[in-house]
Amino acid sequence: MNKYRIAPLPAQPEAGLIADLETIETATLGHVRFTGFMDRRIQALASNQPTRAGCAVTLALPAMCSSLMHYAVSFQRPGDFLIVDRLGDDRYACLGGAVARAIKNSGAAGVVVDGCVTDVAEILAEGLPVWCRGASSLTTRRADLGGTFNRPIACGNVPVLPGDIVIADASGVVVLPADEAREAADEAIAREERVQRTMQRLAAGEKLGEITGTIASINAQIDGDTK
Repeated sequence: MNKYRIAPLPAQPEAGLIADLETIETATLGHVRFTGFMDRRIQALASNQPTRAGCAVTLALPAMCSSLMHYAVSFQRPGDFLIVDRLGDDRYACLGGAVARAIKNSGAAGVVVDGCVTDVAEILAEGLPVWCRGASSLTTRRADLGGTFNRPIACGNVPVLPGDIVIADASGVVVLPADEAREAADEAIAREERVQRTMQRLAAGEKLGEITGTIASINAQIDGDTK
């Protein structure tokens, strides 16, 4: 069996969906969904990272090998979100300055690595949005060990299929099945509009417990216990 398992690039979502998702925060999705949230230890390299969304293009790299990474980045499209399963490795960095430049040049939305990266200053200077588990000076080699491209993977304890929708910001990374992304976007946008109204009421001097009704609810229970 061929040690490289490569499938076609997935269909990309319509641009309007991606534009809508990039107006929300992943934390808003945390209020309306329970699944798709990557391990919280996968964090943005840039602490002020704004929201990015895109089409999941999946890659699985074994151990110290980055041969397929060099192959895969050569096929990235504008709007793709490269999601890298490191198959349990947390020692070898598979993304550095040169790979970051290649991905940035493609117009890809960003990269998520379930493992380490290197050349952090160079990656930040390139302006490529990257999420990972940290940095390492021990790097991968082009060892020709194989891997998969555009096949199902796991990243941050979340299953990821090619064509899923990825949304990521300074708070974390969320994976949305393509057929659920529009509903999730609409629900999140509606929630953020409600939050903005709450923020305005707080700015006007109202108490949070009054706005949410928790003061009245808890007081009613306290009064009931004392009767």
